[in-house]
Amino acid sequence: MTNLLLALIYLAFVSLGLPDALLGSAWPAIYSDFMVPVSYAGMVSVIISLGTVASSLLSDRLISWLGTGKITVISVALTAVAILGFGLAPNFWMLCICAIPYGLGAGSIDVALNNYVALHFRSSHMNWLHCSWGIGATIGPYIMGAALAGGTTWRGGYWYAACIQLGITAILFLSLPLWKRNELTDSAAVCIDHPDQIVENSESVTAQEIAEPKDQSTQPRYLKLSEVVQIPGVKAMMVCFFCYSAVEHTIGLWAATYLRLFKNMDAAEAAAFASMVFLGITLGRAISGFLAMWYSDQQMIRWGIMLTGLGLIIMIIPGPASLAVCGIMTVGLGCSPIYPAMIHSTPQIFGRERSRAITGVQMSCFFVGVLIMPPLFGVVADHLSVGLLPVYLSIALGLMAFLQYRLGRIASV
Repeated sequence: MTNLLLALIYLAFVSLGLPDALLGSAWPAIYSDFMVPVSYAGMVSVIISLGTVASSLLSDRLISWLGTGKITVISVALTAVAILGFGLAPNFWMLCICAIPYGLGAGSIDVALNNYVALHFRSSHMNWLHCSWGIGATIGPYIMGAALAGGTTWRGGYWYAACIQLGITAILFLSLPLWKRNELTDSAAVCIDHPDQIVENSESVTAQEIAEPKDQSTQPRYLKLSEVVQIPGVKAMMVCFFCYSAVEHTIGLWAATYLRLFKNMDAAEAAAFASMVFLGITLGRAISGFLAMWYSDQQMIRWGIMLTGLGLIIMIIPGPASLAVCGIMTVGLGCSPIYPAMIHSTPQIFGRERSRAITGVQMSCFFVGVLIMPPLFGVVADHLSVGLLPVYLSIALGLMAFLQYRLGRIASV
């Protein structure tokens, strides 16, 4: 049963990544059809991110009320409806309206599944699950490209993606009894440490207790934001997620511009080679899943930070554009284990009973970083130089390294 549930979580992670790159791949066709400025893509992206932040902050309360299974189904259904709405939107402002359920659906499922995996499965699965997200994010542009090549316009790409999301929603809906069974076991404090091992008989948990929900008064209450931030180490963890998102998303957005304007690479080649950071992240997480079988979360984070720093140093070294491409690929490989390991270490550092609320705050800080740091570098590049990209990223990475050292000391206590 646990293996089946794990397979469903993998499927949900693919669905989580599937729509993420659709807007970027379809936007050149969308903005010309709607006759809006090309910069309006940022407006849609901001609405999605704000919805994600809001639902992440509310996730602890929502998961306490509905449970992980229902939150997963509702979230995937919301994104499916939003994607379908994108395909049917008659104008740009309807796209903005459809972006609201998209963002709301993306936040809670991210918190629910990340926390569930952190509590019940080894770090290897956290890495492979985030690799699955990368697979979904890679599939999205291929679907859009096939639709555009086939003459069905960008709307067809969104319709195809919506059909896939609706199919996944149906599968997850049919799996709700499986989620319920496992969540009742969770409420009885039964811990699954391995994907192939369930504790079915426990001296402290009887069959009657597992079969019947516990009284509401005995359920762990959700934590308010003001309570979460007062927990020792949480503020440092929040800044770490902010800094990580700054590194990943800033280089993802500006790598092509850096190669084109600072390294004088051809525009088409710069666009192609800039994707090396995402390829590095996806491949790195596949590899990290195996490494995590032997090394701790804190070790994976430290090695990821060092490898990312090496990539930034390579980017700073004067030389040909090919050297900068190697640096960008190295940054992607370095980033790959950091995010999954930080999430997986949350129950160990802060305790299982508080991990869900803290994960929600972590996700919120991550998306706040997405909102602020890449546009801020645009100001730096405009007024100073785009060549400062590795320096800008090094500042965020250095702060994250310092705070992770302090959190590592908390985890070792």
